[in-house]
Amino acid sequence: MPSPAIVQIKNVVKRFPVGETEITVLRGVSFEAHAGEFACIVGPSGNGKSTLLNMITGIDHPTEGEVIVTGQAVHTMSENELAKWRGQHVGIIFQFFQMLPALSLLQNVILPMDFVKKLTPKQRHERAMHLLETVSLADQAHKLPSMVSGGQQQRAAIARALANDPPLLVADEPTGNLDSHTEGEVFALFERLVSEGKTLLMVTHSRSLAARIPRMIEIRDGLISQDTGRK
Repeated sequence: MPSPAIVQIKNVVKRFPVGETEITVLRGVSFEAHAGEFACIVGPSGNGKSTLLNMITGIDHPTEGEVIVTGQAVHTMSENELAKWRGQHVGIIFQFFQMLPALSLLQNVILPMDFVKKLTPKQRHERAMHLLETVSLADQAHKLPSMVSGGQQQRAAIARALANDPPLLVADEPTGNLDSHTEGEVFALFERLVSEGKTLLMVTHSRSLAARIPRMIEIRDGLISQDTGRK
């Protein structure tokens, strides 16, 4: 029996106004991603990869079409509904880490748990420490982001994305600012998370990384030109 669809993109069109005209970035994209799947989204710059991720996370909305993620019609939700849903169902990993500079790594990981208030403060602290240990950063927990390397910041950002145990992880060029050794460490962590049941969608420009990911979705001119390895 196939695993359930975590992400359903149905005939999504996205247009942006540019002066007195508009450009169409996505031209009717449809695909599904299932529980436990590791997929990458590739293609030339400006062809809609990050725009598609923004649709999936509810950061942006389609001009036409439907976006259903973890059973929720994301495209119909208000900003307040989206914030609550996102906090529990999606972990987002950015290229530039997006760590709050005035907070320690530990405090950055605790923050998403503070937002949804599912655990007691003591449990949040314990879970954050466990997650930092999982990404080999327990000994750096009380340092500010500026005091650790880019690779360590990205691993802390992954721990933060896992804070509320979301079923879906979305990563936008997560290794784009890392050296090849650190890129390999982060990728190995992604593989482990997928083996433990997470669903991971990742935008990447790295063809060498894409070749190691079970499914590759290529976007060109706002359309899916190739979808290999689909379950």
